[in-house]
Amino acid sequence: MLILAKSILGLMLGFFISVFLGFFLIPVLKKLNFKQNICEFITKRHQKKEGTPTIGGLIFIIPTLITMLILYLRGSLEITHSLIIILFVFISYSLLGLADDLTKIKRHHNDGLTVIQKLIVQIIIAIVFFYIYMKGGGSTHLIITSLNIDIDLKWLYGLFILFLLVGSSNAVNITDGEDGLAGGLSAIAFLSFGIISWGSSWIEGYQEIAIFCFILVGSLLGFLVYNTHPAKVFMGDTGSLGLGATLAAVAILTKHELSLAVIGGVFIAETLSSFIQIIAIRKFNKKVFLMAPLHHHFEKLGWSESDIVKAFWIVGFMLGMITIYYGVWL
Repeated sequence: MLILAKSILGLMLGFFISVFLGFFLIPVLKKLNFKQNICEFITKRHQKKEGTPTIGGLIFIIPTLITMLILYLRGSLEITHSLIIILFVFISYSLLGLADDLTKIKRHHNDGLTVIQKLIVQIIIAIVFFYIYMKGGGSTHLIITSLNIDIDLKWLYGLFILFLLVGSSNAVNITDGEDGLAGGLSAIAFLSFGIISWGSSWIEGYQEIAIFCFILVGSLLGFLVYNTHPAKVFMGDTGSLGLGATLAAVAILTKHELSLAVIGGVFIAETLSSFIQIIAIRKFNKKVFLMAPLHHHFEKLGWSESDIVKAFWIVGFMLGMITIYYGVWL
């Protein structure tokens, strides 16, 4: 029960600090003119959001780190290899997203850092991740119980880490297109992984992984106070890249890589819809969806933004609960 108490305490602290920070930070972002540029090809409904403050990911990133520090100082957290990896990925990807956001703001355009610049940074992050992981005695085996798979990838596990980090961070980034959509789905995903981590007692630092997940859930709930429709602030790449990569890091450390595909099912559907649409247009000059990613397709069908977000949240929640129930095989 002690880990439950620590997790709930972390969730509450994360929430209240996030709400408090957002109250003061949003006016600062407006004053600094850190505003979102909306692509001209996006629906008219989104054009009205032009000028909404961005880099709002700081509203849940900073409270999460502050809460972790508070719990550490009061002796509720230990510094483990797993926690070091999670914090490293969380901070480094958030900083990468911040650099991307600031570049976009400076150029007054949606083009930020180049693909090569991002990839170089992400490769470095994956190398450091792999080094710390192996120093902590991490296993390079890819195990999927349901499929009776147990493969020792050895040094290729580093490439596997890179693939999951890049894929997951971009998936959340693509999903961040409706007020509260990515934030709410991320809160559900980390809640699911937090519960999974509770039961992963054979993993070094499992308590710290669980507590971190719950702290982030609380911080995200505080962020949603300002991000649900009509959004007063957007998380930007600062938030989406950090969330996606950290989600992948938790999945790797808890040895639930396949669970990531189920828990993040909505993120994957959004990403696949964009990929399918691009291939269909380029190869066959036809559209599969009215507009991609998937949430824009439902917009074109006449769904309201709030209904789309609620429907996607429900699907995400059910996928999370299914994964928790069948997690032992995933």
